[in-house]
Amino acid sequence: MILSKKLLKSTAMVGGLTLVSRLLGFVRDMVIAHAFGAGASTDAFLVAFKIPNFMRRLFAEGAFSQAFVPILSEYKTQRDMLSVQQLVNRVAGTLGLVLFLVTVVSIIGAPALVALFAPGFWDETEKFSLTVEMLQITFPYLFFIALTAFAGSVLNTYGRFAIPAFTPVLLNLCMIIATLLFTGLFEQPIMALAWGVLFAGIAQFIFQLPFLRQIDMLPTPQIAWHDEGVQRILKLMLPALFGVSVTQINLLVDTLMASFLASGSVSWLYYADRLMEFPVGVFGLALATVMLPNLSKTIAKGDLHHYNAMLNWSMRWVFLIATPATVGLIILAQPMLTTLFRYGQFSEHDVLMTSYSLMTYSIGLLGFVMVKVLASGFYARQDTRTPVRIGVIAMLTNISLNILFIIPLQHAGLALSTAIAALVNAYLLYYYLKQQGILQLQAGTKAFLWRIIVANGVMGFMLWFNSGQMADWLVLPSYMRLLHLLTWISLGMLVYALILFATGLRFHHLSLHIDD
Repeated sequence: MILSKKLLKSTAMVGGLTLVSRLLGFVRDMVIAHAFGAGASTDAFLVAFKIPNFMRRLFAEGAFSQAFVPILSEYKTQRDMLSVQQLVNRVAGTLGLVLFLVTVVSIIGAPALVALFAPGFWDETEKFSLTVEMLQITFPYLFFIALTAFAGSVLNTYGRFAIPAFTPVLLNLCMIIATLLFTGLFEQPIMALAWGVLFAGIAQFIFQLPFLRQIDMLPTPQIAWHDEGVQRILKLMLPALFGVSVTQINLLVDTLMASFLASGSVSWLYYADRLMEFPVGVFGLALATVMLPNLSKTIAKGDLHHYNAMLNWSMRWVFLIATPATVGLIILAQPMLTTLFRYGQFSEHDVLMTSYSLMTYSIGLLGFVMVKVLASGFYARQDTRTPVRIGVIAMLTNISLNILFIIPLQHAGLALSTAIAALVNAYLLYYYLKQQGILQLQAGTKAFLWRIIVANGVMGFMLWFNSGQMADWLVLPSYMRLLHLLTWISLGMLVYALILFATGLRFHHLSLHIDD
C-alpha cells in the first residue's frame, strides 16, 4: 500500500505539472490559431517544427530515455557513486557530439528534409522556401532539447520528477511571447515562432542544470564511444528507435501524406493531435515516466512479483482514465474546438475539419496511452527487440490503412489509420508480455473492466443527448462557450464516478497488490 501511494503521488505530481504545461499549450495554440489560422504559412511552420520535434521524441524521449534509464538505474542500484558519475559524464559527451553533428548536417540539408517529410510542398515554391528557412532556425532546438531530455532522465532516476515535468512550460511561454510581441519584426510574421522554438530549447536546457548540480550529477562531458555503459545504451537504443516511438513515426507519416491534401490539412491534424495528446501527456506520459525507473529497479533486484503488480496497477489506471477521455473527446469534439480555437483566422470550416480528425484520432487514445506503459515493461528488462518487431507491424498497418482511407476520408482517414495502428501496437505489446509469462492479470480484472464499460456507456449517453450541436455553440459568446464546456466536462466526470461507485468500484481496487 505504501508503494502504491508513492507511485500514485509521483504520477499525480508529474501529471499535475504536465497539466499546467498542457493548459498553457492550449493557450499557445489558441494564440497561434487566432494570429495565423490554418493556412499555408501555418502548415509551413508546423512542418518546420514537427521535424526536429519528431526527432526529439524519437531519439531523446523515445529511444534514448528508454535505453538510458534502465542502465542508469542498474548502475545506481549495483555500483558506486563514481561509476554512476562516469556514466553520466560519458553519455553526456558522446550524446552531445552526435547531436551537434546531426544538427549541422540537418541545417545544411534542410531542403532535402522538407522534400522528404512534406513532399506535397515541392510544387508550391513560396511555401517550400518558407518551410526550409524556418527549419534551419528550428532544427538546433533538437540539440538543446535532447540534452534537456538527458538531464530529465537523470533527475527522474533520482526521483526528482517535478523539474522535468515542469520544463515544457518554458516552450509554451516562449512561443506565446514570440507570437504576441515579435511577429511585427519579420516580413513573414510567422518567422517569429521559429525563433521562439529555438530560444525555448536553450531555456529548457539551462533551467535543469542547477538541479543536476543539487544531486551532484552535473556532467563534465567526455566522449567515450567504447565505454561499457555507453555501448550498452547504444545497443539498446538502436532497436528502440522503432519501439515506443512508433506513434510519432505514424503521426509524421500522416503529415507527409497530408501535405498532398487541401491546404490546411496539416493544421487540422495538428490541432486535433494537440487535443488528443492532452490526456496522453498529462496521464500516459506521467505514468510511464514514473513507471520506467521503478520497473527498472525491480528488475535490477530480481523482484518479479513487484514488477507484475506494478504493470497490473498501471494498466488499471490507464483504463480508468483513458476510456472516459476517449468518449469525451469524440462526443465533445466540436464544442471543444469551437471553444478553444474558433477565433480570428480560425474559421468555422476549420473547426469542422479539425473535429473529424479529432474524433478519429481519439479512437486510438487507449492504445496511445497503453503503449507508453506496456513498452516500459519491455525496456525496464532491457528488451528492445520485441517492441521493435511490434512497432514495425504497427507502422506498416498505419501506412497500409493510410493508402486505403486517404481518398474517401481525406485527412480524417490519416487520423483513423494512426488510431487503429496504436491499438494494434498496444494489443501486441500486451500479448507478448503475457506470452512470455511476464504479465499475469490479477484477480478482479474482468469485473473492473465491466464497471468501466458501464460507466462510460452511461456518461457517453448523457453527453451525447444533452451537449447540443456545433451550431448551438457557435452562437454563444466566448465566455459562455467556456462555461458550458467546463460544465459538461464536470458533469461527465461526476456521472462517470457515480456509476463506478454504484457498480462497486472502491479505491482498494486501484491499489498495488503484490501476489505471493
